[in-house]
Amino acid sequence: MRVISNPPNPYDSHHRELLEPASRATVMVYEDQTREILSRNESPDLPFRWSVNPYRGCFHACAYCFARPSHEYWGFGAGTDFDSKIIVKEDAPLLLRRAFDKPSWQGELIVFSGNTDCYQPLEAAYGLTRACLSLCADYRNPVGIITKGVLVLRDLDVLRRLNQDAWVRVYFSIPFSSDEIARKVEPHAPSIAKRFEAMKALADAGISTGISIAPVIPGLNDGDLPVLLERAYQAGARTAGATLLRLSGSVEPVFLERMQAAFPDRIGKIIARLREVRGGAMTDGEFFRRHTGTGVYWDMIEQLFGVAKRRAGFTDDEAGAIPSTFRRPGVEQTALF
Repeated sequence: MRVISNPPNPYDSHHRELLEPASRATVMVYEDQTREILSRNESPDLPFRWSVNPYRGCFHACAYCFARPSHEYWGFGAGTDFDSKIIVKEDAPLLLRRAFDKPSWQGELIVFSGNTDCYQPLEAAYGLTRACLSLCADYRNPVGIITKGVLVLRDLDVLRRLNQDAWVRVYFSIPFSSDEIARKVEPHAPSIAKRFEAMKALADAGISTGISIAPVIPGLNDGDLPVLLERAYQAGARTAGATLLRLSGSVEPVFLERMQAAFPDRIGKIIARLREVRGGAMTDGEFFRRHTGTGVYWDMIEQLFGVAKRRAGFTDDEAGAIPSTFRRPGVEQTALF
C-alpha cells in the first residue's frame, strides 16, 4: 500500500498534523449498521433508480473513482482511506429480503453496485453480493452488475438462474487496453486479460455482457477505444458505453496527485486535454453534461467511439425493455389453491 494521503475532509471540523512520517496503510474492515440496503438514485441522467452496495470504499484503489467523496461522510478520507478502510454491510441480504417483502416493492431493476465494486476482494470472504443476487433470483428481480472483479465467475450458477427466471446483464469496467497503464491507475484491479476472460466465460454461458469504457481520460486512454471495443465484441459483449472522466470534490486532488506520480511526462497533456473538453474547467457536475464533453477534441473522441463500435460489430439490438418478472416466493403456488 502507498503512504497515507487524503485531501482535507469537508465534513470533519478537526485538523490533524502528523509529527512524523505517516505509517504504511493497511486494510481495515468496519461494520456498517445501516438499516436500509436499497439506495435510491435521484440522478435523472442515469438509467436506473435502485442500487445495492454491500461495501463502502474499494480495494481496487482506482485513482479516478467518483465514489471517493462518499467515504468522507463516515469520517474517513477520500484518498488512501477509501482504498484501505472498507465498510461492510453484513446485514445486506436480510435487509434486501425485507425490502422485497414490502408490498410497495414492485420489482424494479437493481444495479450492483451504483457506488463501489460489489466484487472487490473482500467479497471472496463475505459473500454478500452472492447472497443478495441469490435473493434476486428467488424473487425473480431484474439485475444489472457493473464490476472489474473476475470473482463474478464464482456466481455463474446464480447468474444462470437470474437469466432463466428474470433478467441480468454484467458490464465489465475496462477503460485501458494496456496492463502497464492500468496498473498505475487502478493498481489492485484484476488484469485486463482476466477481465476479458471473465466476460467471455459469462457470454459463453449465455449471460448478457457489456463493456463500460469509463472513464475516458483525454490524453491517456482515448486512443484505446478501438482495441477495447474489438476485444469486447470478440469476448461476447453486445453492449458498449463510454463516459468522460469527472473529478467531483475530493476526486480531483487524489486523481491529480496519483497521475503526477505515475505519469510525470503526461500529466500536462492530460490536464490540457481535460480542460479542452470541459470548456476550460477540470470537471462539470451538471446532470446530462457530467458524463460527456464539448468541443472539437471531444467530437473526435465520440466519432472514434462510434466508428470503432460499428466496426467491431455492436448494434443497438440489445437495448430492449427490461421484462417485469418479479414474484415473491410462494405467491404463485398459493394462488393455485
